[in-house]
Amino acid sequence: MTDRQIVEAVSEGRHEGQTEMVCRYAERVFAMIARQVPDMQDAEELAQDTFLRAFSRISSYDPQRASLSTWLCRIAYRLTLDFLKRRRPQTVPFGDTGDWPDNISDAELEAGLSTAKEERIERLEQLIGELADDERMLLTLHYYEDRPLAEMAYITGIEPGPLAKRLYRIRKKLLKKLSEI
Repeated sequence: MTDRQIVEAVSEGRHEGQTEMVCRYAERVFAMIARQVPDMQDAEELAQDTFLRAFSRISSYDPQRASLSTWLCRIAYRLTLDFLKRRRPQTVPFGDTGDWPDNISDAELEAGLSTAKEERIERLEQLIGELADDERMLLTLHYYEDRPLAEMAYITGIEPGPLAKRLYRIRKKLLKKLSEI
């Protein structure tokens, strides 16, 4: 089935459309959620909720704005952030990057964050875990999901320009903390 046929079948309430949507996209949706929600049972429930919400709101899907996969990830993104806000204690941000140079390039950021040293990797994972939920989700979409900026903008509801700046600031903050080792 094509995505269009899946949407038609789900719109008509046909179970084969729902089954096909879940079979085709469940792994990707679950993987995105599981990177944010460590409890697998909670992650599974959120993935199920994503598809239930998609089935009930299929009429709002617009193939001109996003692929079906991206639309599902947008639903999962919002449900996951809502879940994390309810469940996770508020974290205190680990500081701005105000005393760091503003003109650090993307290449320098990537080089500074990329490392093969095991202790730096562990420290980077720890620092990512300390980020605010929405910042961690942005890094997941960018690095793990390898989503283009336009898709990330659709999923998050943030315009591409401000989103790119936000990603830059998050990476800069991580690099600063990582270099304090």
